[in-house]
Amino acid sequence: MDLASIGGFVLGMGLILWGILFGGNALVLYWDAPSLVIVVGGSFAGMLAMSPISRITALGKLFGVFFNMQVFNKEEIISQLVAFSESARKEGLLSLDDALNDVEDDFLRGGMRLVVDGSDPDVIKSVLYSDLDKIESRHQKGIDFFGNWGTLGPAFGMIGTLIGLIGMMANLEDISSVGKNMGVALITTFYGSILANLFLIPIQKKLEDKHQDEMLVKEIMVEGILSIQAGDNPRILEQKLYTFLAPDERPAGGGGEE
Repeated sequence: MDLASIGGFVLGMGLILWGILFGGNALVLYWDAPSLVIVVGGSFAGMLAMSPISRITALGKLFGVFFNMQVFNKEEIISQLVAFSESARKEGLLSLDDALNDVEDDFLRGGMRLVVDGSDPDVIKSVLYSDLDKIESRHQKGIDFFGNWGTLGPAFGMIGTLIGLIGMMANLEDISSVGKNMGVALITTFYGSILANLFLIPIQKKLEDKHQDEMLVKEIMVEGILSIQAGDNPRILEQKLYTFLAPDERPAGGGGEE
């Protein structure tokens, strides 16, 4: 569970509520069910219109990825690739066959299977980068979903504002309706801004960050797989793979200086 994301949502809402109460206002003034329906329901309806149904049904999975505290141990992956390289040089590529059964990552296991099977280097490279392209495309669709939703939230907030203003202008002679319609006009903008800036855009950015982290790990795997296939020296492979990491992520003596 990604506690930082949950904490951010809770803290953000808490600060908004504190600001309302500290300003001496009643919370009930900031609650309007029609405004909430216009913003949340309307923006989601817009996403239904612009997205394939498969994207909508995968929404739960996207939230799962967002809240999942997945941490890639890059140093452990590099050590595993170096161990494969050492075994391959000492005992041959076929010696890795049994060890691959214990590899949890499908991408790494599939790539190493191609190496053990003696596939052509160009074929291995083509298959790996084709898989990477598919992963990136799938991730980007999820990222774009929340980015697009984040643009629709404030837009429907503005629609609610226009609805409220039109109602107010049409009933200026009814003083009792002016405040109600003005409230709808302002609160929908308020809701739209919260929906986009506290929830949807942060979700988009967090998914983007997780995507970049996973793609870096996959690039390390690709480099390691191709180097093992080429028969590179394990120590050279280790140095090469550590260059993918930031200096503060490398162990003492790992990689080169930047």
